[in-house]
Amino acid sequence: MNELTGWARGMPLEDLVWREWLVTNGLGGYASGTIGGACTRRFHGKLIAALPAPLGRTMMLNHLAEWITTADGRSFTLSGDERAAREVTYADPEFLEEFVLECGIPVWRFANDGIRLEKRVVMPYSQNTTYIIYRLLDGPAGVTLHLRPSLNFRPHEGLLADSSDTWTITVNDRDLEINESGDFPPLRIALLGGSVELKRQPEKIEHVIYRIERSRGYEHEGPLWSPGVIHIGLARGEDCGIVASVESWDVIHALGVADVVEADQARRGKLLAIADEAVAGEMSAQLVLAADQFLIRPHTRSADEARIAAMGDTPRTVIAGYHWFTDWGRDTMISLEGLTLVTRRHREAGSILRTFASYVRDGLIPNMFPEGEHAGLYHTADATLWFFHAIARYVKWTSDRETLRALLPKLVEIIDHHVRGTRFRICVDPKDGLLSQGEEGYQLTWMDAKVDDWVVTPRRGKAVEINALYYNALRILETFLREEGDDGTARRMSELADRARKSFNERFWYAEGQYLYDVIDANDPALRPNQIFSLSLDHPVLDPSRWKEVLHAVERELLTPYGLRSLARHHSDYKQHYDGDLRARDAAYHQGTVWGWLVGPFIDAWLRVYPEDRARALRFLDGFKSHLSDACVGTISEVFDAEEPYTPRGCVAQAWSVSEVLRCLYALGAV
Repeated sequence: MNELTGWARGMPLEDLVWREWLVTNGLGGYASGTIGGACTRRFHGKLIAALPAPLGRTMMLNHLAEWITTADGRSFTLSGDERAAREVTYADPEFLEEFVLECGIPVWRFANDGIRLEKRVVMPYSQNTTYIIYRLLDGPAGVTLHLRPSLNFRPHEGLLADSSDTWTITVNDRDLEINESGDFPPLRIALLGGSVELKRQPEKIEHVIYRIERSRGYEHEGPLWSPGVIHIGLARGEDCGIVASVESWDVIHALGVADVVEADQARRGKLLAIADEAVAGEMSAQLVLAADQFLIRPHTRSADEARIAAMGDTPRTVIAGYHWFTDWGRDTMISLEGLTLVTRRHREAGSILRTFASYVRDGLIPNMFPEGEHAGLYHTADATLWFFHAIARYVKWTSDRETLRALLPKLVEIIDHHVRGTRFRICVDPKDGLLSQGEEGYQLTWMDAKVDDWVVTPRRGKAVEINALYYNALRILETFLREEGDDGTARRMSELADRARKSFNERFWYAEGQYLYDVIDANDPALRPNQIFSLSLDHPVLDPSRWKEVLHAVERELLTPYGLRSLARHHSDYKQHYDGDLRARDAAYHQGTVWGWLVGPFIDAWLRVYPEDRARALRFLDGFKSHLSDACVGTISEVFDAEEPYTPRGCVAQAWSVSEVLRCLYALGAV
């Protein structure tokens, strides 16, 4: 697989602090930062460990200032120094030659004045460990690498509180153990190289500023603590650096640097080999590796992990987005096909479905699992309906009837709960057979922004995509039941579906605009992308005579190079930009902001209306190709501004964005 270039000498310097990188460990832990090394988010760090509840994901190694010196007194900066907290400091652009992803692994190449140096970051799979590896490719004798780690143990989304003054350092040859308090495990740092030394210079760095957090209205200033400076004599062709970990010393020392790099490359190569025909193209191959970042063991919920494992299954879930999202039911079910089925990770797909089935309560799967907690939150009207969609796609890909038979009773139970009514006033209206939802103070659809007590887009009532999903779920269940010989229950599902379809087509059509209402009974005529699901799902609820009108209304008003706007531009609530503080952002989150994942259902709808025009459908994905080298290199952002230049916003890596683009590439034969 060829390299993906994220920055090269001569590109704008602001890209060094704008573009980011991400490495993950299969547990929900990660390492992330800017290409230039500046920490602009409170989530940027070299080791964010996924720890059992109540800790959750925890910042263990925040920053690493890096520079080299030569015997004749020259000095070159590899990454910024946090002591210059009120300035953006980053790698010397005259020394940094390029930043690339090599099979998904971030690699920095430095070159100047006869010195060539390479750096890479690797997280061994299923370990809370980060290797930061350097290699002098060329240069004179006497080149020394200097590293100054800075720490503030805290929840990765936590307040930037002043840490205690009780830091302790234990040194055993090349092994350092750093403790702050009993609340967090120790950070263990192993020093790598032929000539290494820690020079103790404990120092508190005041007023470190995280600029993106400041622009987003969050706490953005706090201290770090450093134990001193690590000095490593560089020898040409020799790997050196540090290992940062919360694992035991036995685990840390189990593999050498070459073994870790080889194992990581072999694993990534295996992912690409398993995906096979899905990675014939460079873009899709990169997305297969990006997809891997979201598939994790629910390691922070150790009790749940143990319970599911005791049942003979392998617990799996999906991180909705990095850096701050946990696993969300809706995002997981929408993402399942692209992340696991297109990539041929069928066993994990089945594990995810069975894992979520174990959490069904009152006919609902969880909306989300809060960071550092065991219990899920169930305030969602659509995640459970997407569960049916995900199961149908899984069975189509795998023919796994055993899993289907195990889940069928739960699926029938789910529909029964919806018909008679369940939490949050989710119920089928006996008057028209349509699914209604909504409770004061809750946001139950995917348009779920909420600030304090303000639900920005409450959409209470009968929402268009909720009823499209409900009809789709009924038809899916009807088919499964007939295939399994339960004709009586299948007929009941068919009757519910027939009634819902009739009422949908009678009530949702907005004749004046020639598209669908977003919500009835309020008869909200806002032109939103939610109506696309009425013809994009496997079982379209919308009458075929109206497919073209709806498709072209969405295309005309909502389509951009990066997905669909969440609201038409002529609406009074339309917002062009998703920026500012939390209230300003949430006011724009579903009021115009572009969502990348919606390109998937739009392409499905396009192919339903124009099945022969696959070339045009493929062009709807063109913008994402260049985006892979932008924002967080190698992945796809959560949202984009509604107007040019469509600046990427929100999470730097979003599961359903990656999944839907990859799924469409595969469906269009462009992989």
